[in-house]
Amino acid sequence: MTTDTAPRITSWHAAPSVPAFTPPPGAVDAHCHVFGPMAQFPFSAKAKYLPEDAGPDMLFALRDRLGFSRNVIVQASCHGTDNRATLNAIARSQGKARGVAVVDPAISDADLEALHTGGIRGVRFNFLKRLVDDAPKDKFLEIARRIQPLGWHVVIYFEADILEELRPFLDAIPTLVVVDHMGRPDVTQGPGGTDMKAFRALLDSRDDIWTKVTCPDRLDAKGPPWDDFANAVRPLVEDYPDRVLWGTDWPHPNMQDAIPNDGALVDMIPRIVPTAALQQKLLVDNPMRLYWPDC
Repeated sequence: MTTDTAPRITSWHAAPSVPAFTPPPGAVDAHCHVFGPMAQFPFSAKAKYLPEDAGPDMLFALRDRLGFSRNVIVQASCHGTDNRATLNAIARSQGKARGVAVVDPAISDADLEALHTGGIRGVRFNFLKRLVDDAPKDKFLEIARRIQPLGWHVVIYFEADILEELRPFLDAIPTLVVVDHMGRPDVTQGPGGTDMKAFRALLDSRDDIWTKVTCPDRLDAKGPPWDDFANAVRPLVEDYPDRVLWGTDWPHPNMQDAIPNDGALVDMIPRIVPTAALQQKLLVDNPMRLYWPDC
């Protein structure tokens, strides 16, 4: 549990490089967050970390520096089910942001509608025990059924060692599903390793399961240039080109001990997505289809 007097942490690079890779026009950073500002949007009493403020102005400045046009802002666990910081960032984006919320299972239909009006297009279910204390599958499925009429999808975050346990739950979700960070496979196993084979089996089980090919900084313990990540992930993108998304994960929650350079993260893109056609799908066509279908 955090308190207002607990030490606050910084998990983002103070001066990220301008990437050598130029994203295609209209590119979307489809996985990022905002923290606070705490004075306006206090963090949850159940939060496992207490970050320094990383608000909309910082996010949009980074977006421009990296050469992107839009953001999908995913509710950070430190804000719990209070989505006001995310909604505030979307409202300040001039139409260039959408969001993914975390909601209390008891949320009313009217409040779901209000979230939709505010730019939310999905809900996130987190199964990382170090970040959340409770992940009730039955209540999550009820939420998934209730968001279906809004056209929303489910974003789910888990680690590879519980994928088999989660399969019945994943099979029961009635909406499109987006898996964060490929379910955190062990990329040292390579593209044909046990973790990636199990994840491919999940993708093959339904054509409405997508994934974010993100976070070499989290998944490749050897660090830059993240060769194991590139080797493991490139074949996945090539085989599922219409179901992949990409994002910076800025401001990199819980990465304060190994803060990645966002410019270097962008420069990883051509290593996992080698052609202009695939880059267009990953960075523009797929996220626009999911988050701005009316554009």
